[in-house]
Amino acid sequence: MANKTNNKKTTSLGGNNAKDKQQLNKSFDFAFEKINYIWMIVGIVLLFLGYLLLIGGGSKDASQFSYALFNAQRLIIAPILMVLGIAVEIYAILLKPKKKKDIEQ
Repeated sequence: MANKTNNKKTTSLGGNNAKDKQQLNKSFDFAFEKINYIWMIVGIVLLFLGYLLLIGGGSKDASQFSYALFNAQRLIIAPILMVLGIAVEIYAILLKPKKKKDIEQ
């Protein structure tokens, strides 16, 4: 078999060519911006706190019933924190940060 040579022009990614730099920047384009990830972390923290507030309420003796199961912490505060955490997560996913072009206009 004969060797086939590739006659394509190669370009350096580290060069001073503006087109190459623009192409390099486009190749590392993420789905979300930094602000989206910050809001996602806030939502995860709210969900975590809600689940932490649900923990407990049991009694030391298995034959006795504990009314600590029905306190406001577990029935009101924890579910509110968890719903807020889910709402913040939805907001973080749907948030579209302003581009630099939008800010300048």
